[in-house]
Amino acid sequence: MANINQNQDREQWGSKIGFILAAAGSAVGLGNLWKFPYMAGKNGGGAFVLVYFIILFLVGFTLMLAEIVLGRHTQLNAIGAYRKIRKNWAWVGGLGVLAGFLILSFYSVVGGWVINYIVKSLTGALNVSDAEVLGGMFGELISGTTVPIFYHGLFMLATLLIVFGGIGGGIEKSSKIMMPALFIMIIILAIRSMTLPGAVEGIKYLLVPDFSKITIGVILDALGQVFFSLSLGMGCMITYGSYLSKDTNIPQSATIIPLIDTGVALLAGLAVLPAVFAFGFEPSAGPGLIFITFPAVFAQMPLGSLFAVMFFVLVLFAALSSSISLLEVCVAYVVDEWKMNRKVTTIVLGVVIFLIGIPCSLSLGPWSDITLLPGKGFFDTFDFVSSNILLPLGGLLLCIFVGWIWGTDNAIKEATNDGNLEFKLSGAWAFLVKYVGPVAILLVFIRSLL
Repeated sequence: MANINQNQDREQWGSKIGFILAAAGSAVGLGNLWKFPYMAGKNGGGAFVLVYFIILFLVGFTLMLAEIVLGRHTQLNAIGAYRKIRKNWAWVGGLGVLAGFLILSFYSVVGGWVINYIVKSLTGALNVSDAEVLGGMFGELISGTTVPIFYHGLFMLATLLIVFGGIGGGIEKSSKIMMPALFIMIIILAIRSMTLPGAVEGIKYLLVPDFSKITIGVILDALGQVFFSLSLGMGCMITYGSYLSKDTNIPQSATIIPLIDTGVALLAGLAVLPAVFAFGFEPSAGPGLIFITFPAVFAQMPLGSLFAVMFFVLVLFAALSSSISLLEVCVAYVVDEWKMNRKVTTIVLGVVIFLIGIPCSLSLGPWSDITLLPGKGFFDTFDFVSSNILLPLGGLLLCIFVGWIWGTDNAIKEATNDGNLEFKLSGAWAFLVKYVGPVAILLVFIRSLL
């Protein structure tokens, strides 16, 4: 009777692989495709990758397990999960729901840019090798009025339609298509990039660590990247964990998901850095790598237009697999707490988030003079508040809650299905969640505020 849980009507994942692909999809997002290659490029390549792997185990696996266990134990949304164990901690889950809501409002705007670039690459508009011209094209798109809002609406509609289908028929089904397709496309792009003349320097830079490059700054950057890459602290994994049956091996899942996420990040590094080195570009900061540098690289490749289309479809799948988890965090909260119909909730929240995304889009153009925080418009304010305050705070309080309030003994009991499953690292995990996790996240928090 493994599928019986506290909430009889609650949907569940149809299969173990469905859950793993959906959870990995939540973790794999735009950050893997532009931020990881950029961070590696900025922080000494192989040195950064090595530190990243160590922190992935110490912090990534630790928090991933804590969130999934909390979700499955309570079979509730992010707020309900905290409340069920300790009533006065419900607000911590509220931080996650708010973070998901804010992030999706501006993330959807970026998702819209990606759809626009798929159209541009299909029509040949990106067949330009001059980075300056491409920079102007990108600037014109994001500072526009109706065009970016139209594409933001398209992206939000795609997200809404997937979540509308529910856990099995929507999120799981789409993840089973998007994640394997994402892997195939990124492997093809990495192979193409690595076989370019002069690409060897980029491969060596990414994979061969220079230990002299490991500094406190590199460690803190790797810590921040692990934390944000895995979608930790925003209730996604609590929500996804709440749809798990009692016979799922959580320690195994919590190991596989970060490894898939890192595999995609590494492949993205191998797709980006060798090509960037081969054509003499610098791995520039932020989204410019996707929207300016890479189109310039494709324009100089044989069959470049084909690879450009493939690349932007890959980026779209990565963005969608994350956006559906962000919307699901909000939907699960309303459905659980207010007992509202799932389909109605999805439509209402989708429309509200789309409307809030409009000022985020306009703040990069016509509304650029309107600021909420000093020097920050809507887009940058929502990004700063969610990424630099709500997520680290949510992760820090998660560690304290699971480690000290609920207790690691109870968490391990849930993770091992009352001792029926082996969890060899249970002692190490308990130590990490109680002591290492909080200290590591506190460092991320302090640094992100500075």
